[in-house]
Amino acid sequence: MKQMRHNIAFSLKCVAQNHPHQTAITDSRNDTSISFKELDDESSNIASGLKQYGLKKGTRILLFIPFSIKFISTCFALFKAGAVPILIDPGLGKKNILNCIDETKAQGVIANPAVHLASSFFQKYFRHIKYRISTDSCWFWSGCSLKDFNKIAEPNFTYNDTHFSNPAAILFTSGSTGSPKGVVYTHGMFSHQLDVLRSCYKIQPGEIDLSTFPLFSLFGVGIGMTSILPEMDFTRPAKVDPEKILNTITKYNVTSGFGSPALWNTISLYCISKKRDISSLNRILMAGAPIPCSLIKRFDHLLKPEAKIHTPYGATEALPVTTIERKEILEDTLKQGYGVCVGHTVPNIELRIITITDDSIPEWEDSIQLTHGNIGEIVVKAPWVTQNYFNRDEAARFAKIKDLRENILWHRMGDVGYIDDKNRLWFCGRKSQRVCTPKETLFTIPCEGVFNIHHKVKRSALVGVGKNKNQKPVIIIEPEHFSELRSNSVRNLLIEELLHLGSQHKHTHQIKKILIHQNFPVDIRHNAKISREKLSQWATRKILDKHKRLLS
Repeated sequence: MKQMRHNIAFSLKCVAQNHPHQTAITDSRNDTSISFKELDDESSNIASGLKQYGLKKGTRILLFIPFSIKFISTCFALFKAGAVPILIDPGLGKKNILNCIDETKAQGVIANPAVHLASSFFQKYFRHIKYRISTDSCWFWSGCSLKDFNKIAEPNFTYNDTHFSNPAAILFTSGSTGSPKGVVYTHGMFSHQLDVLRSCYKIQPGEIDLSTFPLFSLFGVGIGMTSILPEMDFTRPAKVDPEKILNTITKYNVTSGFGSPALWNTISLYCISKKRDISSLNRILMAGAPIPCSLIKRFDHLLKPEAKIHTPYGATEALPVTTIERKEILEDTLKQGYGVCVGHTVPNIELRIITITDDSIPEWEDSIQLTHGNIGEIVVKAPWVTQNYFNRDEAARFAKIKDLRENILWHRMGDVGYIDDKNRLWFCGRKSQRVCTPKETLFTIPCEGVFNIHHKVKRSALVGVGKNKNQKPVIIIEPEHFSELRSNSVRNLLIEELLHLGSQHKHTHQIKKILIHQNFPVDIRHNAKISREKLSQWATRKILDKHKRLLS
């Protein structure tokens, strides 16, 4: 059967035809803007130049451009040209970034001059590069720049012949619980995601969106929202200057915003301390890590009553999966020690809970499925759930399950959870971070919820010390005010109170060890996922050091 021709950039063309003069993007850092028609024209010129330069359908292009108008226009240009942009989070660190580059065997790179200069020192990682394109010309650059493409662009650009199943982009995971993996998105998957986001959250063209995450900004442009790029380090959302963010929201009358809980935590605390509100916002989307109830409650007097806060659940490989709104969280799911309710599945996705295993599962069997109420591994399938990783067949073998009945793959989320009697999903943590003791298996989020209710606890982390299936459970506490615990007596009193809390619950009563940590390590992308692997290593060292001191 012949495939239907399709390109995700058609979404931009459609918005440009219907709303040509509406602002597509405003960069608040220099107060520059571009309309949807201008963005469509600019991306078409770049795409035409890329084709004239020799890029062909399927050419993999590393994109190292800071988040900006140029970044978004170049992304859409690559889509139009049928090339495949490779997006690697700049916060992953040099070693991870170089490994990602090497893994993709990219044929081209579009970057600012500084990146091109730096690449000359790491030539073995860039050995497959044929096309080198700079964002700007400079004294050492003799190659092609994006500015040159305006001169060689064809007047009537035609899209490359792409289809629903053709690769559109390679997006790297954050690697927060393993090495980063390149997730292959197709044009069809992107289109399905646009439809789901538009319908789930009732997003309309003309809305004004605070863009703090590059991928969501691409979706926003495709839907027809005006994207406002704030002044911030996009790789460190927890470190935003809240005053600058609030001024941006006010100046541009922002109505919607997507960001990590770390970003919204910083902004909301500042609003309360300064008696500020964010009443122009009609919608907030928080994603990237479990959302603390304290953060959700904090917005009571910061938003107007009709404003919505949605907390979608998903991953780079599958987004969105489920969603829940703030009102339902506050009225019906504030149960400490039961996990975090992440809501009902979005339309047209299937979700199952299966028996937990660290082995691969080659084919789907109904016998692995668990009934409601039982904690197990979360698996999903949908038209927008990615089917493979680039050059990572072994990772795909452990992440995918073939369903021979429908010739489709289930994706293993790497998370554990359960379905309640209202058919809602409750998230209980990462599968790899569960703690297996000789008596039972403990899951991070339900256990941590018990200790997080203490007023001196900012957050907690369950880790295991020792060999698998014979681990000793340890709770590590990040206090609200570390300076208050410098006294041993005060510290010991807190530990006693926390042990008492744990003894009152069946799933935490065997936890007898509590450690205090000043500042938890978190993931690079959202600054919100706790790196329990690093904390486990830290706890092991602390316990071993204490044991050595007792023996000496």
